[in-house]
Amino acid sequence: MQLGLRGCRSILDVGCGKGSPLRFLRGGQHLVGVDGFAPALEEARALATHDEYVVGDVRKLATLFPGRSFDACVALDVIEHLPKEDGWHLLDDMEKLAKMAALVFTPNGFVPQHSKNGDLQEHLSGWTVSDFRQRGYQVFGMCGPKSLRGEYHIIKRRPRAFWALVSLIIDYAYTRKHPETAAALLAVKRLS
Repeated sequence: MQLGLRGCRSILDVGCGKGSPLRFLRGGQHLVGVDGFAPALEEARALATHDEYVVGDVRKLATLFPGRSFDACVALDVIEHLPKEDGWHLLDDMEKLAKMAALVFTPNGFVPQHSKNGDLQEHLSGWTVSDFRQRGYQVFGMCGPKSLRGEYHIIKRRPRAFWALVSLIIDYAYTRKHPETAAALLAVKRLS
């Protein structure tokens, strides 16, 4: 993911939730987190994961910020929580708000997942390599083979530690360059 964010100083974390992995970037980037689930955003604020926090509907992202406001827009495990039409609109908005790059991380295809206590975690759509490539994204396979993962990207087979290691080896040896076989996709579009 760092490759897609190289040179980006301001980053919008779309649907940041309470524990965004972007919090580990802290190399001088200005991180803005936006999420529609206020309790998750409050947890993020308590953990100081971002520099700024915005409660807002990611389906209306372009109304929350002016165009070209960020070097990059990142949506990690977000787009699958929207109906497909709203997902296409989210990609449009991210590409309008970013100056340099748009990044999306999502399961490969539809993976059922359910919401708990209104936390907006239900999966409503599935995304494929061709969905992103037709929009000009470079796509990488992530999390090893799809056959080893289930809901929340959790390893399905036992013993989990062994299969997690197998998944990691296959991830680096094969699925990164063959995203059609991967459990998850990282789609990167350079805009400049």
